Amino acid sequence: MGNIYDEVRLALHSIWTRRWLALAVAWGVCLLGWLIVSQIPSKYESRARIFVQSQQLLPPTMNGMPTQSNGGDQIRQTLVSAVNLEKVVRGTDLAATVASERDVADRVAALMLNIKVTPQQDNLFEITTTQTSPKLARTVTQKLIDVFVEANLAGDRTQTASSLRFLDAQLEQRQKALADAEAKRADFQNRYLGSLPGTGSVADRIGAARQQLGVVDGDLAAASSALAAVQGQMASTPATIAGAGTAAGIGPARARLQAINGQLADARTRGYTENHPDVIALRGQLAAANAAARGEPLTGGGAGVGTPNPMYMSLQTMRAEKEAAVASLRIRRAQLQSDLDQLNAKLSIDPQVAAEQGRIERDYQVLKDQYDQLLTQREQINLRGAAQSQTGQVRFSVIDPPTTPRTPAAPNRMLLLSGVLLLGIAAGVGAAFAMGQLRPTFATTLKLERAAAMPVLGAIGEMVTRVQADRRQRKLKLFAGGVGGLAAAYALLLGVELLQRGIAA
Repeated sequence: MGNIYDEVRLALHSIWTRRWLALAVAWGVCLLGWLIVSQIPSKYESRARIFVQSQQLLPPTMNGMPTQSNGGDQIRQTLVSAVNLEKVVRGTDLAATVASERDVADRVAALMLNIKVTPQQDNLFEITTTQTSPKLARTVTQKLIDVFVEANLAGDRTQTASSLRFLDAQLEQRQKALADAEAKRADFQNRYLGSLPGTGSVADRIGAARQQLGVVDGDLAAASSALAAVQGQMASTPATIAGAGTAAGIGPARARLQAINGQLADARTRGYTENHPDVIALRGQLAAANAAARGEPLTGGGAGVGTPNPMYMSLQTMRAEKEAAVASLRIRRAQLQSDLDQLNAKLSIDPQVAAEQGRIERDYQVLKDQYDQLLTQREQINLRGAAQSQTGQVRFSVIDPPTTPRTPAAPNRMLLLSGVLLLGIAAGVGAAFAMGQLRPTFATTLKLERAAAMPVLGAIGEMVTRVQADRRQRKLKLFAGGVGGLAAAYALLLGVELLQRGIAA
């Protein structure tokens, strides 16, 4: 404990013997620091609270498009838009600091950083403006509120009408271009694609046609096989069977005619129309049965006459259906093959057909997408305008008017001045202590004895004359004056800061 006490005493002695160095360093650091603090501009904050509410007939968004502008993001974007801030610059004292459009753009960019819009609960918004003077901060905040009311609330319907006129003009242009593209597309399809199935490019349609041709070939093979099977069964099935004869005058053909008439009457009883597939098939069979009945002679009933085989008659009906199906598939296959042959022939003559179709389809799709998008936007804007015409004006009121700040929000100059003073004192003491370590002296015999590693027999006190004592007294007064001057300078700067705050307020 005694060693620590001795070391502290030695350090204080070393600093005191170099007190003029400490005072000079303290003055230098304080002057430099205070100069820097004085160059930092003061920032004053003016605050205001506003209430914005709109009576809505539509939801906040419609197909991703906003219908009203009372959301927090919309309010912020509207308030700090470049157009509004330019009006603020030209309508306040900031106009005196601009000489060109470049200066206006710089002031607008600075305002974007110095204005904050914070949404609060119940449609309340707080506007905070930071400027170099209290008056300018309040003026900018008030002007910003005025511009918001004039430009965005009163002019909302005018903006809607202007947007509708612009969209109508764009729609008219796109409609003409789309009609030309549709005409080119229809002409190309008539010249090259014909009745090929599918959609898309020439290659896509050729692929679809070949695929459908393969399906038709498969269906045709299956239908032909089924027809051959029915014909084979008919060959092994007798047309009549032995048994009681038919009624007098009625042969097999006339019996079939009566059966078909019964089936046709039953179908009409069920409500089938003349275009129903079953009715159409029965009418076809009826025509064939009428022709067969007219050529059949009338016969009398008897035990020796055979009865028509129902199985044979059913097979005849099935054969007619299979033959019709095979004929239809052959016609469809011939049509597809003919279209493919014609298109291949045209492609061999003009190989640029595929590229031409790709360009036509691409231009048509681009124009159609643009037209649909513009039409959707026009309907949304038109609906929004109709909703605005049936609702009241946006409710807007100033809850707290812009304040005039009395003290700067930043920097805390009094705290900075005090910090610089403490830093200067610490720097002076540190410089004196460091110099003592670089050029050590022996303030006590014990320190000398440790440094020399030899015993010290004694110490002789300093003898000070009257003249030396007076000189030291004067230097001590001068040092006290230097310390007092530093304290006075600090107090003066604090007083100036308080005076400036009073003048600014």
